[in-house]
Amino acid sequence: MESLESILGHPFRQLRLLTEALTHASVSYESQRSGLDNQRLEFLGDAVLQLALSHELFARLPDSDEGRLTKARAHLVSTKSLARLAREMGLGSHLIMGRGEEASGGRERDSTLADALEALIGAIYLDAGLDAATQFVIRILGNELDGLGQGLIESNPKGDLQERLQAINSEAPVYRIIGQTGPDHAKSFEASVCWGGRELGRGAGKSKKEAEVQAASAALANPDFETLTATAS
Repeated sequence: MESLESILGHPFRQLRLLTEALTHASVSYESQRSGLDNQRLEFLGDAVLQLALSHELFARLPDSDEGRLTKARAHLVSTKSLARLAREMGLGSHLIMGRGEEASGGRERDSTLADALEALIGAIYLDAGLDAATQFVIRILGNELDGLGQGLIESNPKGDLQERLQAINSEAPVYRIIGQTGPDHAKSFEASVCWGGRELGRGAGKSKKEAEVQAASAALANPDFETLTATAS
């Protein structure tokens, strides 16, 4: 635990929180005892991560609109991004998990690593407060945050939306062209994107592809996005 605390840059006052954050749900499953895993801390850490990044992006990108801020945050909190950070910390080797999960490669699974990192953020928040958790988030995401200001993240709304949704389950978003107007040489298309039986956003463009991209952007910027997708998690 001391070696991990050194990597995290946070000495825990309540070591039980660190242990809980590192404990995979497979431990509860194999022991048939509830409450022995990091799922609750993951829930809390996700909210703290979103708040910390929202505040930091708001301050760093004063000229960006809501859509750009939402896209930047979605990129930073994606499962792929968090899993990469967890690997850089060597987090997988510190996880506590059931034998079945370990045998199936759980220590290197993107979703497991990302969940554990979110749980660690929740644990730091409970151990030392919001400022400590925010400082941790900004420190581990420092290079990515600097890259935002240099325009290093290319716009890919459809890819970003699919990545966020498939972090919840394997179902892919479905795009539909729901309308078109104008003469053949100057048509305008309207598209919708649905997932889990719910419409997430609509967009318009001069081509079907552009309309789909705009629909994905609208979905990512939708203030009800989390609510619309919560039932499928």
